Amino acid sequence: FRLAWKGRPVTQSITDLHFGGHTRLPAFGRVRASPRWIASLALSSGEPVYGLGEKFGPLDKRGQLVHSQVEDCLGVNTGCSHKNTPFAWSPGTGHGAWGLFVNTPARVTHGVGHPDWSHRSYAVVVDDEALDLFLFAAGAPAGILDLYTQLTGRAPALPRWSLGLWISRLTFRAPDEVIAAAAKMRARKLPCDAVALDGRTAWKTDTRFNFQWDPERFPDPRATIAAIKAHRLRVSVWEYPCVSVHDPLFAELAQRHYLLTTDLGDPYVHRWDADPATTPFGDVLTPLPDSGIVDFTNPAAYAWWRDQHKRLIDDGVDAFEAGFGEQVPADAIAFNGDHGARLHNVYPQLYNQCVHDATARFQPKDTGPAIVLSRAGWSAGQRHPAGWVGNPQSDWEGLAASIRGGLSLGMSGNPYHGSAIGGFYGAEKPGAELYVRWLQASVFTSHMRLYGLGEREPWAFGPEAEAIARKWLAFRYRLVPYLERVVVQATRTGLPVMRAMPLAFPGNALVRGFETQFLCGEALLVAPILSPGGEVEVALPPGAWFDLNTRARYAGRQVLRYRAPLDQFPAFGREGHALPLGRAVQHTGEIDAASPLEQLWLFGAPANSLDGFTQARIEADGEGGFTLRAAPDLEVVRFEGASAP
Repeated sequence: FRLAWKGRPVTQSITDLHFGGHTRLPAFGRVRASPRWIASLALSSGEPVYGLGEKFGPLDKRGQLVHSQVEDCLGVNTGCSHKNTPFAWSPGTGHGAWGLFVNTPARVTHGVGHPDWSHRSYAVVVDDEALDLFLFAAGAPAGILDLYTQLTGRAPALPRWSLGLWISRLTFRAPDEVIAAAAKMRARKLPCDAVALDGRTAWKTDTRFNFQWDPERFPDPRATIAAIKAHRLRVSVWEYPCVSVHDPLFAELAQRHYLLTTDLGDPYVHRWDADPATTPFGDVLTPLPDSGIVDFTNPAAYAWWRDQHKRLIDDGVDAFEAGFGEQVPADAIAFNGDHGARLHNVYPQLYNQCVHDATARFQPKDTGPAIVLSRAGWSAGQRHPAGWVGNPQSDWEGLAASIRGGLSLGMSGNPYHGSAIGGFYGAEKPGAELYVRWLQASVFTSHMRLYGLGEREPWAFGPEAEAIARKWLAFRYRLVPYLERVVVQATRTGLPVMRAMPLAFPGNALVRGFETQFLCGEALLVAPILSPGGEVEVALPPGAWFDLNTRARYAGRQVLRYRAPLDQFPAFGREGHALPLGRAVQHTGEIDAASPLEQLWLFGAPANSLDGFTQARIEADGEGGFTLRAAPDLEVVRFEGASAP
């Protein structure tokens, strides 16, 4: 086949001919001895390929062998990942962009110019009985994301409060610690909106998950949650779709046929490795109990699990963290007749959907749209936001990989993402410089969460780090009106909040290789600092860019060696755009819905309409210039500084 965009070819079947006269790989083929298919496309020299879910290595998958398979990846240091999407795209070679989506629940292996197969071909091997392949063509990568999310579903809107800071730890040992941390955040003027209680905080490990609070630590859960909420915080709790064999609920669900089974019809018992030398959790976490796995292919089981959330929502819970979901074994049997091998990848989709449905159904009407903090996912995972990066190592490479994972997920149709600020494991406590740089980068992501082993609140890293964190958290809350506009765009087009350079500027070879810098929306360029010392190379895309720290104007199409002291961060405003900023608040509930803005930052002469979200209007002055008509309480800040050397 040959796929064209406006009459010009953008991709085609494999063209790699073996000396023997046949193509090195089949254009389309089926393996006789097993349910496995292959499809192969031609790649031109230098043609990059992006997407395939939350992958932590290079964004350009050219030269890689990538597996689309949901796994508990225990870090961000390999090709293994929790959130996989067998969807990839390329900006092409100048005639238009193309995309490919394998619609399957099965494992997919992508040889993207993999030299052991064919460096000039992209082959997908699908472990399924049928090949269901979608191809897309558009003028630019943004059009491919639009088409893909039209097909698989748009991301929904988010509650405003979810854009604020979430605080959490592994683990709050008692509710009093949670309440004390909330009070301390407020007393020290550190803005935040939510607290997340992990599984070892809220539930007894031996009997989880049974929707029952740990009676020793939560004798009166409603009173405890009310005490947390007295600090104007939302409350999220962790769950997973496993039921301990030590809890009476296991026998009850087994009798109802609500659990995955063996081929003999007995409930399938998932056994976590309890040997400290080989367990996936090492000596960091206590072993988990043998458990049954909820069968969401059974409509009755789905409805039962969904409805059990009501009691927790009635207790005051606002959101749920859908942990795990990667554990379905290949030899389990589901209610719908599928074996575990077929169910494994789509299981997180069913699980996240169930939790999202529960939140939307039972939460108070003033809570806003539902949100689920999900770890695992498959294609169409964007329908049940938001995704959190797999637990990263607490070092600079953990920060870099977390950013790449978020950008890769965004290029795969999932627009929302957040990581564990400071890293989750490794060092007993990350250094103050790493912590601050991680927090600053997270200001420009869709979601912010403090999470890791031990304290992750700013005061744990010293007075200087706390003061800098306070400054940047204040800016984050001022960004909320802008982020809400970016979220609206995501719901309509599939474009992510964090936009990697190949997505935002697909035709510019200079910026394409800078794989950790990104646009936040359309107006801000962000270049995270990924090593000690405060220096980073910034590739400025076409146009002109204003340094938010100095207001200096830089011409695009150049690479800067930028150095920022610890309290500053490389961020640039895009000429022709405006940045609406709200007032500094301590939580999103303090935002004035009738008048949410305080300032409008103009980066040069605005080239885009500001009506509808900035309380301002651009009017031509008849002489090639413009006049800005702003609301009386809106201060306009013009960035018109001299060009930097």
